[in-house]
Amino acid sequence: MNSAQTSLQIIPVLSSSDIERDLAWYKKHTGFNYAFGDKGYAGLQREKLEFHLQFHRGTDEDPVHGSVIKIFVQEIVPYFEEFVERGTVEKDKLRLNTPWGTHEFGFFDLNNNAVFIVQDI
Repeated sequence: MNSAQTSLQIIPVLSSSDIERDLAWYKKHTGFNYAFGDKGYAGLQREKLEFHLQFHRGTDEDPVHGSVIKIFVQEIVPYFEEFVERGTVEKDKLRLNTPWGTHEFGFFDLNNNAVFIVQDI
């Protein structure tokens, strides 16, 4: 890498068939809030985390793709308790001590995008 090159961040972009609907869903079920955008593309933020939604028609030419994002946190239990309270996940969904060295839980949004909250152990 050239010493003048500096990586700043990476922001995942998830497919959406209805940006307005999905902004409301993410606010209610995850605590991510609208940061910018319109009906075709929008950004959501929570603390220092950010991801974007991009509209797709759901046709053969413009399909809605299911993607996967993993959000890494220091302490998973407070997030899990919050997401249970929000109705986003059931109480039995926290996986502790996975074979790959994590505690984690996950869920699907309204477009079949998978979102995992993960703590390295």
